[in-house]
Amino acid sequence: MINDISRLAAFAKEHGFLYPSSEIYDGLSGVYDYGPYGVELKRRLAELWWRALVQVHENIVGLDSAILMHPRVWEASGHVEAFHDPLVDNKTSKKRYRVDTLIEEYAQRLEQRAQKEVEKKLRKQGQPFTPDALAEHPDYQRAQRLRTRLAQAMSARDWEALTRLLEEEKIPCPESGSTDWTPVRQFNLMFSTQLGAVAEEAQQIYLRPETAQGIFVDFPLVLKTARLKLPFGIAQIGKAFRNEIVVRQFIFRLREFEQMEMQFFVQPGTEGEWYDYWRQQRLRWHQHLGLHPQNLRFKDHEHLAHYAKAATDIEFAFPFGFKELEGIHSRTDYDLSRHAEFSGKKLEYYDEALGKSYTPYVVETSVGLDRLVLAHLSQAYTEEPAPTAEGGEELRTVLKLHPLLAPIQVAIFPLVRKDEFIQPARKLYEALRFSFMVAYEEKDTIGRRYRRYDAKGTPFAITIDGQTLQDHTVTLRYRDTLHQIRLPIARVEAFLQEQFSLAEWLRKL
Repeated sequence: MINDISRLAAFAKEHGFLYPSSEIYDGLSGVYDYGPYGVELKRRLAELWWRALVQVHENIVGLDSAILMHPRVWEASGHVEAFHDPLVDNKTSKKRYRVDTLIEEYAQRLEQRAQKEVEKKLRKQGQPFTPDALAEHPDYQRAQRLRTRLAQAMSARDWEALTRLLEEEKIPCPESGSTDWTPVRQFNLMFSTQLGAVAEEAQQIYLRPETAQGIFVDFPLVLKTARLKLPFGIAQIGKAFRNEIVVRQFIFRLREFEQMEMQFFVQPGTEGEWYDYWRQQRLRWHQHLGLHPQNLRFKDHEHLAHYAKAATDIEFAFPFGFKELEGIHSRTDYDLSRHAEFSGKKLEYYDEALGKSYTPYVVETSVGLDRLVLAHLSQAYTEEPAPTAEGGEELRTVLKLHPLLAPIQVAIFPLVRKDEFIQPARKLYEALRFSFMVAYEEKDTIGRRYRRYDAKGTPFAITIDGQTLQDHTVTLRYRDTLHQIRLPIARVEAFLQEQFSLAEWLRKL
């Protein structure tokens, strides 16, 4: 696993996973393009999410709502009124920050410094580390005070209180160390645009900042046409847009991003059990795709949104620390009730068993697809020694992705560029390319070709060699172990079908 995000970004660009958008024009901050291999990884993650929810669960259906929606949608959801972040500029460094992120990261640094000092002190005394010892450290106590004041100010949306917090606690700029800040001010996170051909008659609308509201607005239509009974879910994958104050950490925080969300509608009073259910199911899905348990953890929200009964994040150990990967939220009936109020339409469910109508409660699962790509790239990136053909050793870069996520599933190589090797290699490529993502390459030495496809995450490489011409077998090489086996050409497709069986993966989920 890599711990340097800039190196990962350089690797992703070099190997065709992610490119800075509009690079020939010096790029556009916070926007990236997915290259030939990145788009395959992204599509596979989205497909496996969809299959695990919509295909496997008979009570979950899909939706693809529009990016552009009536502006009243965002008034009802509270985004027009409250979807703002506090912004501050450092007068010395000229850098701009989101205040809550700035203070939270400073608090984290205080905690880390406190823990190192406590661990060092206890080691010298021959004593084990304990949370109680950490709690007595002044830096740890200060970090907790900062978080309390931050939460109070953010809850009240009191920008003056945040300004005082920066001044009184002397929070430094991460780049310059300066504590000379501008007053905190409000920053609208929604992108607005104009709907209409004539400028003076155009209506202001917004690019959606989340995909969930399309599900809530279409709830009565889906309920009627899909003939669903509670509990049921509506899943959606789609683009969302946020005018972030600061975009950084590669594709972790973007202005244009993709969400995979599922809203699960339940009978009021049962939301607690369904919240626990989806909490565990979503963690299991991530682990089933190869994210290591030690790189995942739950972090319950200490301060809930006004509409939430419970909320937790599944955090991943990114190169810059544990950060949110997916959120699971118990949203009560807030969203449907608000849209019913603003639209004047009933958004209720008639329960035949109870003989009455009511507004369902909602349990939400929401994962950022771009963050999921980043998580898998971060964990899969490996540098390790590997043997050379001459009997020596060299460092190889290998992307140890789960086989179902591999952009190229199998690479086919003729050992040398001669017709007797090329012809059977091309024939095998033609036979496999309708069932798998297959690459064919004959340029460079076989060792260089192996290394090139190791870095793309290709699980298997097949070489047509001298023995192939004699007994119609091929050399099949495993990416992670470098182990090689002989396999009859006639058996290759069946072998690969077993290795990439989506049905088997879903059954084990």
